[in-house]
Amino acid sequence: MSALTHFDTHGQAHMVDVADKPATRRTAVATGRIDMLPATLALVRSGSAKKGDVLGIARIAAIQAAKKASELIPLCHPLALTRVAVAFALPEQDSDGAWVDCTVTAETIGPTGVEMEALTAVQVGLLTIYDMCKAVDRGMTMTGVRLLEKHGGKSGDWVAS
Repeated sequence: MSALTHFDTHGQAHMVDVADKPATRRTAVATGRIDMLPATLALVRSGSAKKGDVLGIARIAAIQAAKKASELIPLCHPLALTRVAVAFALPEQDSDGAWVDCTVTAETIGPTGVEMEALTAVQVGLLTIYDMCKAVDRGMTMTGVRLLEKHGGKSGDWVAS
């Protein structure tokens, strides 16, 4: 296992120096789920939630969050993102499950990866769904937020098993 990179030789937190790292194409894919009551999922599907198009607004929130990751995470580098794609998946109409999956792909060309941007985007997308639906379902739970894969950079490709 590698040493933690956000600490200097004296154990003090610092922002990692990426000045000498080459700019390469970097991609990260993250996912997460929000579980809800079946009636809440019906509102999300129909677009008739009191606050409007839940998934449309959650998509915009996720994109904005990816762009703001470095403002929320103290030692995260600000990145020029080249793409952020947000996808939602819902169970089949006749399924017993009531959930929404959010998957985000973030890309950049630069000296450091985009994992934090993808993970932040997923979580804020799910939080936005919660915010928009909490009037009818305060028991929603967000689970499984994780990195699925990353590509590019010195460490190369990584895919979750």
